Amino acid sequence: MSEKISRRGFMKGSTKAGLAFYLINKFSLRSNAQEIQRPIVITSGGRSGLEANEAAWEVLSRGGSALDAVEKGANVVELDPENTSVGYGGIPNEEGVVELDASIMCGKTRNAGSVGGLRNIKTPSSAARLVMERSDHIMLVGEGALKFAKAHGFKEEDLLTERARKIWLRWKENLSPNDDWFPPEDNKYEIERPQGTINVLAVDTYGNIAGITTTSGLGFKIPGRVGDSPIIGAGLYVDNEVGAAGATGRGEEVIKICGSYQVVENMRNGMTPQQACEDVCRRIIKWHNGKVNFSDKFVAVNKDGLTGCAQVRGRKGARGPSYTVFDKRGNETYYGVTIITY
Repeated sequence: MSEKISRRGFMKGSTKAGLAFYLINKFSLRSNAQEIQRPIVITSGGRSGLEANEAAWEVLSRGGSALDAVEKGANVVELDPENTSVGYGGIPNEEGVVELDASIMCGKTRNAGSVGGLRNIKTPSSAARLVMERSDHIMLVGEGALKFAKAHGFKEEDLLTERARKIWLRWKENLSPNDDWFPPEDNKYEIERPQGTINVLAVDTYGNIAGITTTSGLGFKIPGRVGDSPIIGAGLYVDNEVGAAGATGRGEEVIKICGSYQVVENMRNGMTPQQACEDVCRRIIKWHNGKVNFSDKFVAVNKDGLTGCAQVRGRKGARGPSYTVFDKRGNETYYGVTIITY
């Protein structure tokens, strides 16, 4: 599928030329706001996002619910052993154990569910939906989440793929020159600490909105660490009257600012999804006095199908953060705005 810049997404505005492009596209967003685009599904990520969109669109195009659509889309990525950011094949914690977090929220019912630190279940977003629909709780974690999933028929399975195991082992062998773990002589290098998350947000034909955020969390995390993804208002927030937003990146920073809730509230107060995402990124930067060595990314869609995406930090000269959108015009990759470059 070809990649392109759309009216929904912008290149970084760090140069004068980029700023001019940004302003031009801002006006395009305003005109596009009059054209309601639904059903629609928006997913963070590149290739995996396109694949998730295909599954979600299959539901939406038949008149299905946004809730069913986002679950189907998220499951595609969770079950992909080649994707090391979520579900089966996700990067493990520091002990080599995969622990998964996920949340789901339904705008129509204003209900939500989530799981944290869930082991041995490939599709945590589906387990989160059961928490929402089959209990009066919102979040279950650890052993309790696993027992709840098993009670509803989920099978325990080993989530550590050979690819993820090798990534973990490489990290462990290169962690310290003073321990007893040695890497091969030709493999002594620093490994970037991976993090990754998938947001799937949808508006169905009837205007109902739903969202999912799912992740394996920060790579090599302390066992039991839970980030923003399963926390409603941080990694995900949905309001049928406004829209939906999801977050990826350094979860601790998103939690501190209730990031996804802030994006939705910005839209409630008149901002476009793009403006809303950028504003929250700038708030995070301000809290750190402009000095950040991490990044967070937000994607959003409003009730009319207008979308937006922004990230806190990215490489100079690179395209902005990618996200994918499937509506009646097709399934495409777009690029948002990076606030700080390095």
